[in-house]
Amino acid sequence: MQNTNEMLVVDQINVAFPGGQVLADVSFSLARGAFCGLIGANGSGKTTLLRSILGMQPLSSGRILVDGSTRRGGFGLVGYVPQKIQFDPDMPLRARDLVELGLTGHRLGLPLPSKARTKLVDEMLAAVDAQNFAGQRIGNLSGGQQQRILIAHALIRRPKLLLLDEPLANLDIRATAEIVALLRRVANEFGVTVLVSAHDMNPLLGVMDQIIYLANGRAASGRTDAVVRTEVLSALYGYHIDVIRVHGRVLVIAAGAADEIPAAMECQPAHVTVIP
Repeated sequence: MQNTNEMLVVDQINVAFPGGQVLADVSFSLARGAFCGLIGANGSGKTTLLRSILGMQPLSSGRILVDGSTRRGGFGLVGYVPQKIQFDPDMPLRARDLVELGLTGHRLGLPLPSKARTKLVDEMLAAVDAQNFAGQRIGNLSGGQQQRILIAHALIRRPKLLLLDEPLANLDIRATAEIVALLRRVANEFGVTVLVSAHDMNPLLGVMDQIIYLANGRAASGRTDAVVRTEVLSALYGYHIDVIRVHGRVLVIAAGAADEIPAAMECQPAHVTVIP
């Protein structure tokens, strides 16, 4: 029987491309309102997993349920922020226009002016603290400002699940901290379940309720201190991994394979269940 508190269920999914298997028997679930980090090195399958949840990537086997339904591609049920988008500075598209496209972009033709729609856009711009640059061209904004607008675009239809693909990539330390705090706040305010992919978990440690760690197409899921352990990560990678805790920080070390492991990580104690 489906747990009514589960917003997302990924059940024994497999995804294979002509070049080989990308995801192998991946299983996990996210509760309603949970904030989860999807962590893995580049090429570990994070984007493929997000595309599978969106319904854009066919599964070889297994199933994915969003809010109890396999019809996960429905407009408005899932919000999505893709990997870094390059905006032309000369493109005549204001930040607020991009947010409004979250409401009207699926329709043909130009939408008629609407006070109700303008009000919704203004509310969403305020929710992500973007009022001060709402009238600027999207291509002239900083990386952190663009991420705020993309998050507003994804949230304006009030989705129940929000997926973000490497939203912290190429941001400086300050912008990274601001976007993480913003995501935690809007998750609480809107009651949305959030899944953020990243190759480095450090910025997410203070806000994550759960972690999904991907390696070799397989996943371990749970609270951070149960997943980021020598025995769990060694099993995922297929060779010995050392997890060392020093002064509240956690270092993940693999001799001869350091470039395959996400960067050094902090960890906070918690009780967890691991799903290998």
